[in-house]
Amino acid sequence: MGSTRNMGLSRLVFATLNSMKGFKAAWSNEEAFRIEFCLAILMIPAAFWLGTDIIEKLLLIVSTLIVLLTELLNSAVEAAIDRMGSEHHPLSGRAKDMGSAAVFISLTLVVTVWGLIILDRFTGLPG
Repeated sequence: MGSTRNMGLSRLVFATLNSMKGFKAAWSNEEAFRIEFCLAILMIPAAFWLGTDIIEKLLLIVSTLIVLLTELLNSAVEAAIDRMGSEHHPLSGRAKDMGSAAVFISLTLVVTVWGLIILDRFTGLPG
C-alpha cells in the first residue's frame, strides 16, 4: 500500500511545488530553456492578435508550449545521463541525441505553424 501522506489537495500542492522546482532548475541551468521561455512570453500574447479564429490561436499557443515541454524533457534526460557519469557511452550519446532531435522537431513544428499562419494572414494566398 502507498503512503497516505500526500493525498487529495496536499498531493496537488506537493506536485505543484515539485513542478516549480523543475521550472527553477530549468531556468537556472538551461540557456536554451531561458531563450525559448522568453520567446514564448512574447509569442503567446501575439497569438491572440495573429490568429483569426480560436483554432489558429490554439495552434499558435500549443505549438509554442510544445517547444517548452520538449526542452524540459530533453533537459531531464540530459541531467539523468550526466548523473550517471562523465565517461562517454554510446547509449548515453544516443539518448542525448534523441532528446535533441525531439527539440528540433518541436522547433520545426512551431516555425511551420507560425510561418503558415503568418503567410496566410499577410499574403492572402489561398490555402
